[in-house]
Amino acid sequence: MKFEKEFKTIKYIIDKSKKILLFAHSRPDADTVGSNLALLSYLKKEGKSVDIACFDEYPGYLKNLMVYDFKNPNKIDLAQYNSVFALDSVERGFEKIKNKLSDRQAVVLIDHHPDISLEGDVKIIDPTYSSASEIIFDLFDFLNARITNEMATFLLMGILGDTGNLQHSNTTPKVMHTAANLLNKGASVSKISKVIFSGNSFATLKLWGRALEKAKINPRNKMIATVITLKDLEECDATYDDVAEISSILNTAPETAFSLVLSERDGGIIKGSLRSEKYKGVDVSEIAHQFGGGGHKLASGFEIKGKILETENGWKII
Repeated sequence: MKFEKEFKTIKYIIDKSKKILLFAHSRPDADTVGSNLALLSYLKKEGKSVDIACFDEYPGYLKNLMVYDFKNPNKIDLAQYNSVFALDSVERGFEKIKNKLSDRQAVVLIDHHPDISLEGDVKIIDPTYSSASEIIFDLFDFLNARITNEMATFLLMGILGDTGNLQHSNTTPKVMHTAANLLNKGASVSKISKVIFSGNSFATLKLWGRALEKAKINPRNKMIATVITLKDLEECDATYDDVAEISSILNTAPETAFSLVLSERDGGIIKGSLRSEKYKGVDVSEIAHQFGGGGHKLASGFEIKGKILETENGWKII
């Protein structure tokens, strides 16, 4: 099995740990939430004391699936945990607490995003996986863990979230096999799809409409781009969660090569989200790398300091 050595070490760490901290990345999405909740459920069945920490709150749109309160890493005693697991996009928040951990605490990093520079006692970084949830499924398989209906739903949620409901190019035959396994174990795809892909609020639809209204296509590189300002969020009564799918929506335009969404965040941060499709022949991770970001060839992102200024001649970042 792939990562057999690492999985053996993780089993040893779990066996020796009484208190375990799981870590979800900032601006948590379906994958980081799903993988963390599934592992939380397993660890609790093993008699462990477990918390999930995140610098941002639990996503409101996922509360219909499960209500959970993340712990703020700045408000907990990190020293109380024997081991710490960071799941998915580990360099979106975990780097802020990594140096606060002692050598006596085991650190496990599990991610499907490339170019992760953080180090841990166990490091599983593999961009051939669709999601962190898919890696956790393989871990459970190695551990011969009994996957409950709840755990299956969490893992399938993570996989569907990062594969666009099994429509993105990272949907491999292995992903389909894993999804089928999870369905056989009681995961509800209709419930997950309703939570993640349906039932969008009026605020979400208003924000999407504004983003589409602003969208422009660059005829030279066939980029379709739009911007979302803090003012847009306020006027639409929307949240950061509502921005998530815009880059994928823009990317469906047939005459384009890739999409870019620039969205303002608190603290003078602008987040860039890039999407493309395999047949379009664009590696958006190369673009993200130019701005200090990273990700996959077809789905990448970056963050820069600045503010978006809309002028008669277009957008400027100041």
